Amino acid sequence: MIVRLIDLETPWVEKYRPTSFGEIVSQNAAINNLKDFVLKEDIPHMIFTGPAGTGKTSTALIIAKTMVGKKSYHRNVLELNASDTVRMDYVRTVIKNFINHSLIIEKNSLKFVILDEADNIPGQVQQTLRRIIEKTSNSVKFILMCNYINKIIDPIISRCAVFRFANLSREMVINRLKFISKQENLKIPKEKSVEFFETLYFISGGDLRKAINTLQMSVALEMLDDLDLDELFKISGYVDKNTMNRLVLNLNNHNMGKIKDLLGSIENFDSRNFIRQIVEILPKLNINKDKQPLINAFIGEIDYRISQGADERIQMTALLSELMRGR
Repeated sequence: MIVRLIDLETPWVEKYRPTSFGEIVSQNAAINNLKDFVLKEDIPHMIFTGPAGTGKTSTALIIAKTMVGKKSYHRNVLELNASDTVRMDYVRTVIKNFINHSLIIEKNSLKFVILDEADNIPGQVQQTLRRIIEKTSNSVKFILMCNYINKIIDPIISRCAVFRFANLSREMVINRLKFISKQENLKIPKEKSVEFFETLYFISGGDLRKAINTLQMSVALEMLDDLDLDELFKISGYVDKNTMNRLVLNLNNHNMGKIKDLLGSIENFDSRNFIRQIVEILPKLNINKDKQPLINAFIGEIDYRISQGADERIQMTALLSELMRGR
């Protein structure tokens, strides 16, 4: 009997990255239109926008590989992470040189520039990029990926076909995780398997890439043999369920002293993750329905304050105090 070893050397997000349109999880509306473009060999400049881990980069790579072919891919495709590299001097040198470089290519062949995280490109650099896009529509196609399209300047948006990628459903994420688990021959305890996959989905927030990375991390840390979901929460930057249950109890009992003690006991505190968990427990709290909109607005205000550099624990104490008074 051949025992297949679990592959931990290769990142699973790359190992199980889709290689064809048929393997893309969901995004049917966008994928169907993109397949038509590829079949007609009539590719416009494109912007893929939507949350992280929804298939934007995979789709861009599939289009480029389909149109260019494997042999010419590395000569005719330039992949860049815009947040790391795309600054003015880079646009003026590397991108322009790639576009202008004379290559022996087949008739009707294209070049692609794939820019991930394009919403992090400074506005002035985007203006330079816009002029390049204007001049290269026939020979080079740009594919820009972003989470927030409002950070892309209008002159670039107007020159691109925009495709919106939606959040993946819980069922789609879990099914993909189960497929990878089967392929890697993972031994997940049956009595905990449902809760395990549900936990991975919650931690990911619908980001399939994050879900796959968390699955591989749990295997690398040898967590499956004695699966402790609270430990998985902790190493992912979340608060364990027991602490959250005690928090609910003390919020409903208006015991601010114990609430502060619980907050102080949390190690590796991540306020953004904690806010997500608080939103999950809101239905368990004795909050007056009339005050629910105000509570939601206050949660948003706290999140904004933290994003602007306010002390995390002070802000979370203020939020928990407000929840306690929400009757």
